[in-house]
Amino acid sequence: MAKQILAPLPGIFYRRPSPDEAPFKQPGDAVAAGETVGLVEAMKSFFPVEAEAAGAALRFLVEDGAAVDANQPVAETE
Repeated sequence: MAKQILAPLPGIFYRRPSPDEAPFKQPGDAVAAGETVGLVEAMKSFFPVEAEAAGAALRFLVEDGAAVDANQPVAETE
């Protein structure tokens, strides 16, 4: 069963810590509980998007740089 990873608040979702750095995770990667998979920018502050549970085969549901709402699924794992 897929486990969803949710945006903590509304803002812009980013998969990398900065434009010149590698993404936190790639599609297909395994994820540990508490591991950061992206960031949400809101009011010029960045908030981590963390997996609540461990999972395999990460799949992103929104594009890098896309606007997201609070509690919107941004990724899921198996």
